[in-house]
Amino acid sequence: MNKGLFVPATVLMAISTACSAASSAVTPTVAPTAAASQSAAPTAPLGSSLIAFTSDRDGNAEIYVMRVDGSVQANITRNPASDDNPSWSPDGKRIAFTSDRSGNPEIWVMNADGSNPTNLTHNPADDGYAAWSPDGKRIVFDSRRDHGKDALYIMNADGSQPTRLTDASEASNPGSGWSPDGNRIAFTANTTQGGETWSLLYSMNIDGSDLTSPTGYAYFPAWSPDGHRIAFQSNAKGNDEIFVINVDGSRQLDVTGSPAADGYPSWSPDGQWIAFSTNRDGNGEIYVMNPDGANTINITNNPANDTSPAWSPK
Repeated sequence: MNKGLFVPATVLMAISTACSAASSAVTPTVAPTAAASQSAAPTAPLGSSLIAFTSDRDGNAEIYVMRVDGSVQANITRNPASDDNPSWSPDGKRIAFTSDRSGNPEIWVMNADGSNPTNLTHNPADDGYAAWSPDGKRIVFDSRRDHGKDALYIMNADGSQPTRLTDASEASNPGSGWSPDGNRIAFTANTTQGGETWSLLYSMNIDGSDLTSPTGYAYFPAWSPDGHRIAFQSNAKGNDEIFVINVDGSRQLDVTGSPAADGYPSWSPDGQWIAFSTNRDGNGEIYVMNPDGANTINITNNPANDTSPAWSPK
């Protein structure tokens, strides 16, 4: 179930100090690049929120947490298995993540300090890429439990009542995002047109109805906190970039415009920053930038591969 930037061949899916301190087929179109002015000395974002991310700096994929300026980077999983793709609960007290510590990729949840890890899915198929609903009561996730193809499922936050949302006849792609009002889910799925397969951005109601597609060729959508925009990863220009688009499909902008591979966007709670993964330094790093692409800052600065950032809600 691994597609897109920096996803390993197997699903990959200190915090106490830091906590206290702190969606019909269309032909893809190439968007213009945002004319972002880069400041000579960009300043990292400030605030008490945190960023969770995946790193292999300890020899395997683990979940780390750091302050938004990149300080106090701490491993909170410390498990020999692969742990990846963190997702914060709306209250900031828990983190859902993908782990193969039970033998295959499953959705797990833990406290924000890494304690009390709990398997939510308990299914022999691959499950991953969890995303919490804004009220914290449900989790949407990607699963291969239906005919081995990726489809979106929704379950209660305790893992009960998993229900398929998308048609597994056309495989959905990893990663999804809830609208801030909790009424819609943005996701990406493959569709075939003219003999070619495209990954398109879709939006639907949380029961799977009212499917719309504001744009094409996308992965890993992330809804802005004000509900007006969606950031996503796309290689429509030949390499992976971060794009931002209005929810009605208008004003699609390439905000990274880099020859490197950029992906996994995650908005700050105030909507003033986007965290993302990039290999522009020769390895995977976590950067932050303004939504127009200005003020890009490397906040991990580690020779290992760091990816899948998730900004905490508070």
